[in-house]
Amino acid sequence: MNYKFSGHETFTFRYAWLPKAFRVIEKNPTIFSDEDEAMVSLGVGKNMMRSIRFWVQASDVARQSAGKLEITDFGRKLFSEFDPYLEDRRTLWLIHWKLCSNDEDPLFAWDFLLNSWPHPEFNRSEMVQIFEQEARRLNRTLSVVTLAQHFDTFLHTYIPTRSKKGLVAEDNLDSPLVELELIKKIGESNIGESGRREPVYAFRRDSKPDITAELFIYCLLDFWKTKRPNEKTITFRDVAITRGSPGQIFKLPEWEIRERLEAIEKDSNGRISYLDSASEQKLFQTFAFDDPETELLSSIYRHEVSHA
Repeated sequence: MNYKFSGHETFTFRYAWLPKAFRVIEKNPTIFSDEDEAMVSLGVGKNMMRSIRFWVQASDVARQSAGKLEITDFGRKLFSEFDPYLEDRRTLWLIHWKLCSNDEDPLFAWDFLLNSWPHPEFNRSEMVQIFEQEARRLNRTLSVVTLAQHFDTFLHTYIPTRSKKGLVAEDNLDSPLVELELIKKIGESNIGESGRREPVYAFRRDSKPDITAELFIYCLLDFWKTKRPNEKTITFRDVAITRGSPGQIFKLPEWEIRERLEAIEKDSNGRISYLDSASEQKLFQTFAFDDPETELLSSIYRHEVSHA
C-alpha cells in the first residue's frame, strides 16, 4: 500500500477548511495548480494551503484527476445539500470514516492505530518507536521527526489542543473531529529511566448512538463494496473486526454491532438481511440500491437526530 506519512504539513483540518475548499474548487478545479492563487482564494499561507489540499482529498471531498481536483459525489451532496458548514455530528462521523477507508493512499497512523494496534492503550513515545519499525518494514526512509509529527497530527485530530470555551466553531483551532471524543486521555505513564511522565490514551469503545442506523448502513455497504466486492454475503466477523470494518473504524462494542445487525432488515427497508443461527452469522443484500451514494446519504440526513 502507498501509505501517506506526510502532506498534512502537521496541521489538523479546521471547521472552515473543507467547506471553503469545496467552494473554491467548484469555481476553479485547477486552483491548487497555482499555489499563489490558491493562497489568495483561501486566505491562508503556503503551508496551510497545502494542508487544506491534503485534507480535502483525504476526506474524499475531492479527488485528483488530470492535473485538477474534481469534487466527488460525496463532497457535492454533503456541502451543497446536507451540511454546508459541518454543523451535524453525523457529518463528522462520515468524515472520520472517509479518512480511515481510503485504500488507494491510506493515512498510515489512521490505518495502523484503528486496524492493527492490538492493545487498549497507547502513548506517544511507544507509538513513534513502532512507527519507526513499521516504516522500516515498508522500506520507507523517514525521519523520527516526520513520524512523530504524523502521530501528533493523528492524535490532535481527535484530542483538543486547547480550551474551546468562548470560541465559535470557525475560529476554533482544533479539528472538528475532537467533538466525537473517539480518543480519551486516561492517565499518565513513566517513560524510560528519566522519570518523565507522558499521557496515556485509549479509544472510546462504548456505545455510539449518534452513529445512526442510516449512517451505519452507509458505511457498512461502503465497506462491503470496497473490501468484499465479489462477495454476496459477509459475516458478523467481517463487520466487527476485519480491517476497515465499521466495528474497527468506529470502535463499536460487539454487543452493539449485534443489535444493529439484528435490526438491519427493518432499518434498511428490507434491502439487507441478517441470518443469525447456531452455525453461521451472515449478512446478505436482498436487493440493491439504485443509486447508493445518493440514496444512502439522503437517508442519513432525512430525519433529525433525537437528543432525548
